[in-house]
This record gives sequence, structure tokens and C-alpha cells, in this order.
Amino acid sequence: MTTVDKDMFRGEQVRLACLVKEDATILAAWTQDSGFLRLQDTGIAAMETEEKSLAFIERENESATSYAFGLRRLSDDALVGTIGLYEIEWANRTAWIGVGIGRREDWGKGYGTEGMDLLLRYAFDELNLRRLQLTVIAYNARAIRMYEKLGFVREGAYREFVERDGERHDLFLYGLLRSEWRGRPQGPGR
Repeated sequence: MTTVDKDMFRGEQVRLACLVKEDATILAAWTQDSGFLRLQDTGIAAMETEEKSLAFIERENESATSYAFGLRRLSDDALVGTIGLYEIEWANRTAWIGVGIGRREDWGKGYGTEGMDLLLRYAFDELNLRRLQLTVIAYNARAIRMYEKLGFVREGAYREFVERDGERHDLFLYGLLRSEWRGRPQGPGR
């Protein structure tokens, strides 16, 4: 199979897809779960309206410095997560990367890992980026395992950055260089 024949947006379980206005209802529903929100980022857990989710979709679809995708399960085309490259600095060929799986029932099934593998190929092979980075809260052990499995290297920690229920947690910074990614065995998490 030649490079042209291979679908860079499709894996064995999931595919990357454009976010569309109909996805706003699902995105808003995910924000009803504070557990999802507290894994997603360091901000205050706050529910979002469908209108706010739609504004996010429209903003990301028009951005010249972001590529946000829906993560759709192949078996039923259900939206199971979001994934994307953000704040791309084209001159430096760097970007922030992030992934979130919306419903607890879909956690731990490999959708995030496979989606990240697809997005890494897109970032490094198609967009010609050189470095990707992300942050993850220290208590998110499942995400940390996934990032390290994919080759991300912990580059530092913002000590006691996040406060949750009266406890302080570090925020880890991870990075992945294209040369490191090319040197690893290819395939989800290998």
C-alpha cells in the first residue's frame, strides 16, 4: 500500500472527523460530568450550553492555528471524543496537543491512544511540525501512561499548580519531537 492509498484519518477503532454543529449537543452533555472536566484541564469544572459548544466548534473550524477533530468510533460513527492541535506556531513548527474522551463508558478502550497516534502522524507527516507538547494533571495516571506509551517525554512540572478539593497537584509538561516519534516502532502505542 502506498502512502497515497492509506487513509491518514482512519484507524482500526476510530477516525478523525470534522466537528459539525450537530456535535454541539454531545459536547455540552459531556460537561455535565465533573469527572470529565477535572481530567480535561485545570480550569473550574463548569457546565457548558449547547450554544457555547457550538461557538467552540465554529471558532476551531475557522482557526488558522488549530486543527480540532471529533473522534468517531468506526462501528457506529458515534462521537466519543475530541482531539486536536492548538496554538500552532508555524514559524517554529510547534503546537499544543490535546485529547478527551467524553463518556466514562468509553474510557479505557484505546480510543484516545489510537486517536493520538493518528493525530501524531497528521502533525508530523502532513503538517510538518517538529515538536508537540501538552500538560497533564499529576493525578491523571491513565493519560500519563498513554502519553508515555506514545513516546512523550516529561520535560518538567509546574509544582502545586492545580487545586482540587483542598489538595494541590502538580501539572506535568510533556513534549514529543518528530525525531523521537520517527525513531519509535509505529502503530498505536508501540
